[in-house]
Amino acid sequence: MHRRRFLSDLARTAALCAALPSEWRLTWRPRFVDDPFTLGVASGDPWSTGAVLWTRLAPRALEPMGGMDGNRPVLDWEVADDDAFTKVVRRGRYTAAPELGYSVHVEVDGLAADRWYFYRFRSGDATSPVGRVRTTPAAGAMRDLRFAVASCQHYEQGLFTAYQAMAGERCDLVTHLGDYIYEYASRDGAIRRHASKEVVALDDYRGRYAQYKLDPALQSAHAMCPWLVTWDDHEVDNNYAGDAGENLMESVEQMRARRAAGYQAWWEHQPVRVPRARSWADLDIRRTTDWGALARVWMLDTRQYRDDQACGDGTRAVPCGDWDNPSRSLMGAQQEQWLYDGLGASAAHWQVLGQQVMMAPYDSDPADPVRVSMDQWSGYPANRDRLLRVIADRAPNRTVVLTGDIHSSWVNELRAGFDRPDQPVVAAEFVGTSIASGGDGEEIAPQVQRALPGNPHVKWQNSRRGYYVCDVTPQAWTTEYRTFEYVSRPGAPVRTPTRWRVEHGTPGIARL
Repeated sequence: MHRRRFLSDLARTAALCAALPSEWRLTWRPRFVDDPFTLGVASGDPWSTGAVLWTRLAPRALEPMGGMDGNRPVLDWEVADDDAFTKVVRRGRYTAAPELGYSVHVEVDGLAADRWYFYRFRSGDATSPVGRVRTTPAAGAMRDLRFAVASCQHYEQGLFTAYQAMAGERCDLVTHLGDYIYEYASRDGAIRRHASKEVVALDDYRGRYAQYKLDPALQSAHAMCPWLVTWDDHEVDNNYAGDAGENLMESVEQMRARRAAGYQAWWEHQPVRVPRARSWADLDIRRTTDWGALARVWMLDTRQYRDDQACGDGTRAVPCGDWDNPSRSLMGAQQEQWLYDGLGASAAHWQVLGQQVMMAPYDSDPADPVRVSMDQWSGYPANRDRLLRVIADRAPNRTVVLTGDIHSSWVNELRAGFDRPDQPVVAAEFVGTSIASGGDGEEIAPQVQRALPGNPHVKWQNSRRGYYVCDVTPQAWTTEYRTFEYVSRPGAPVRTPTRWRVEHGTPGIARL
C-alpha cells in the first residue's frame, strides 16, 4: 500500500471511530473518580488447569452503574506464583461492558493442577486487591479436601462475623448455597443500614449486591480461595417457584422479567462458569466440579424448575391437595434425569449434592397429624424419594447432601425413602445455619426440642448463626459446626459445638 493511501485510510478510520457512540468506545487508560475495585475480587468454579476470576468496576458502588461513565474500560489481569507478582504465569486483557454492569469474568486456563496461585486486576492507575485461587487435583488423583459451607446473609439482620473467622480456616473451597442477598427490606430488628424497598429491577438488584459486597469480611472470605455458588429464593423473590412469585400478584411475564433481572445480577456478581442461555430468565446454573477422584460436587437449582408449593405453601398437615402427586418435582424433569444419570456414571469416591432446602422430613408437631414445610423437599415427597432411591442404588453411603436456607443447623440421616420407617440409611445431610439471617438466634428453639423425639433421623439441631467446615478423605467425611453467640454487635468468638463423622460405605452418622 502506498504511504499516501495508508494515511488517507487511517484518517478515515479515525474519523469513523470518533463518530461512534461513546458507549462503544474502548478506554485503554481509563480515569476513575475513585478506586474502581471497591467490591473486591473473587474466584470460583475451579478445574484442574484453571478457574474463573471475578471483579466488578464500581468506583461509587451504590450509585447507578457503580458510578461508571458508560465507556468500555480495558483491564489487565495477572496470575502469579507469588503475592508480589515477581513470577507471573498468565496474563491477559478484558473489556468491561456497561450491559453487564462492568462485571469481569476471566476464565483463566493453562495452570498446573492442584496448585495455589495469586491474581489481581489493573485498570488505569488502579490496582485491585490480591486474591488467592487454586486449581483442583488432576483427574484420578485422590487428594484430601477441606471446604466451608455458608448460606443466608441478610445484611440488615446481623454482621458478617462468620466470614472473619472463615477467612482463617485454610480452606481449599467455600460452597455458598444461596440467599446471598435479600430482595426485600428488613422487616424486623434491623441493625445495619436499612434497605428501603423491595427490589424488582436490574439496577436495584445490582445495588443490593453492591451493598453486600462492600462488606470487608465478605471480601476477605472471597479473596482467600475459590467459591462454588448457587442461588436460592431471595436472589429473586421469597419462596418463588418457577414462574410463580410469592404473592401471586405478578403475571408470568412479570415474574420472568423479574427472574431475568435477578439472575443477571447474580451472574454479574459471582465467579461462576455457566453456559449461555437464550435469555437471562433461563440461566442454567446446574454444574459439577471434580476434586480429582475424591469427590464430585453437584451444584443444583431447586427454584427455577420446581412446581408451585402445594396447599398454599407454609407448614401444613399432610396429606393435603396435590402434595403427594408423583408428577410434582422440586428439580424439574430435565434436571432430575441429569442428576440420576450422572450419579450412575460418576466414579468419584464421594458424591456431594450442593443444594438449597432441607431434604430430610421434619414433622414439626408429632402429637398431631404430620405437619411439614411445603417449601422444602417434604413438600415434594415423590421427587425426594425418587432421588433417595437412586442414591440407594448408585451411590449408597458415599453421598453427602449440603443444605442451607433454614437459618439453623441440622445433622440428618437420609433413608432410601421416608414412606416406611424400616428403609435403610443411604446418605448424610448437613444443614448449615445462616451467616446473619435471623439475628442472634438461640441454641435450640423449645418447639424444636419438643419435636425431635418424633424425628429420629435428626441427630442434632442448633439455631445460632455460623457455618460448617468439612474435611474429606477417602476413608471418612468429618463436619465441624462453627457458631457465634451473637451477630448483633462485633467481636463474637467462634465456637465448635459439635463434630460428626461419616465412614465411607458405612450407614449412619457418628458424633465425635
